[in-house]
Amino acid sequence: MTKEERLEREKLRLIEMKVFEAELYEQGVKLIAGIDEVGRGPLAGPVVAAAVILPEDFDVLGIDDSKKLSEKKRESLSVLIKEKALAYGIGIIDNQIIDEVNILEATKLAMKQAIETLDRKPEYILIDALTLKDVEIPQKGIIKGDSKSLSIAAASILAKVTRDKMMVEYHLQFPHYVFDQNKGYGTKAHYEGIRSHGICELHRKTFLKGIV
Repeated sequence: MTKEERLEREKLRLIEMKVFEAELYEQGVKLIAGIDEVGRGPLAGPVVAAAVILPEDFDVLGIDDSKKLSEKKRESLSVLIKEKALAYGIGIIDNQIIDEVNILEATKLAMKQAIETLDRKPEYILIDALTLKDVEIPQKGIIKGDSKSLSIAAASILAKVTRDKMMVEYHLQFPHYVFDQNKGYGTKAHYEGIRSHGICELHRKTFLKGIV
């Protein structure tokens, strides 16, 4: 595939990723927030959500589900998203609250926090897989939304970059668990760290019932 063909393919994918947003724009809705989270599965660290309101003419190519992108690509896209977004917000819920309320409820709390930190109130929200019953904003939950909605995909990138940076910083405090590489997920090196040194203050105890 030539460079020109790849470019055309990305332009077409951008249009496809705007389908949900385009329907709302046609109805006169302009401030659409995409919401996604990262960190539901790790054994340690917070769950992080992002909310992003993109302009209607947002034209950055390469936006996709953060899991499909390289770390370098996510970081470069994160900068462009923040530069061009009408507003963005981040929600962070730590492992202690995750243990108290469960990961699903903690995820919803992070999403609500992300919405609350936006400096412009969205008229509509698109959420990856979930709906937030106690948020009084019209909304739609989209299964695999981070692959189908540009706004949700942009949110997934901001959330992922934010959380990954946090886990790299935590690695400096807790090097035994190799958080800089596994970001808190249950890799072999991570489990070996737990066996050798026990758990640290970042671990989710409810995720480690068989070990702790």
